[in-house]
Amino acid sequence: MRKILLFLLFAITVFSAQTQELNCTVSIDAEQTGQPNLQIFRTLETQLREFVNNTKWTNVEYKNQERIDCNMTLVVSEYDGDSFTATLQIQSSRPVFESTYDTPVYNYFDKQVKFNYKEYEPLTFNINSFGSNLVSVVAFHVYTVIGLDADTYSPNGGAPYFEIAKQITNTAASSNFQGWKATDGNQSRYRYNDALLSSVYKEFHDVMYQYHREGMDLMASNQKMAKQNVAEAINKLKGINDRRPNSFLVRTFFDAKSDEIQAIFSGGPQVDITKLIENLNRLAPTKRSNWTEIKF
Repeated sequence: MRKILLFLLFAITVFSAQTQELNCTVSIDAEQTGQPNLQIFRTLETQLREFVNNTKWTNVEYKNQERIDCNMTLVVSEYDGDSFTATLQIQSSRPVFESTYDTPVYNYFDKQVKFNYKEYEPLTFNINSFGSNLVSVVAFHVYTVIGLDADTYSPNGGAPYFEIAKQITNTAASSNFQGWKATDGNQSRYRYNDALLSSVYKEFHDVMYQYHREGMDLMASNQKMAKQNVAEAINKLKGINDRRPNSFLVRTFFDAKSDEIQAIFSGGPQVDITKLIENLNRLAPTKRSNWTEIKF
């Protein structure tokens, strides 16, 4: 019996050490195709879920409870044979220390998703070559999710993962698919990754760390100081906005955070938010309905 227990303990330890990075819900919505019940959509959904959750994306050892929670929704608008046109909504979050609350980190709506896929075709990722646009798109967002999560725990912690996403971008740029080149618009994967790695947006990484590690993670022990740190972090985005007004990177930040920011500053101990409200209205004017709900 003792040998059995030791074996089980060893097996559990090995499994824990090999746990993958993501705990991701993946769903496919094919209503717009007029053929939502086709088996190929269910097969693709299963394959995508297994691909995202079972691939070891980094050499970092994650415990099961440390896996990053995320959600991917692929909305297929056109389907013809093995050709798909779709959009992809990606969201991720991370737990706040000493609480049951998960704070949103990434909220990206990718409108440039076209790919070819045959049912049961293996989904395999090779960093050095371009094979499937779907695999490249998903891998790009996976590394961005991991990078942004790392940014919230250590200063510039996400840099290595953003570099991998850049390599995916550069490799995929040789294809005819959109989203990978500088000429593919201001709201492309190329533009988002370029901003994450550019010194023009250097404050963004400081903001991610201060907002989460020195703000949200402090809420349980010192709510007033946590709110002050969150406000200070957001105010740092003004430097980016002064150089690049209405940047895609900053807009995506507020797509994830606007509801949370409204909630943070609508209750609890009072802090001076006069400067914060002024900056919020400049940084994210499309979220003005959130900012008007903040109670001074």
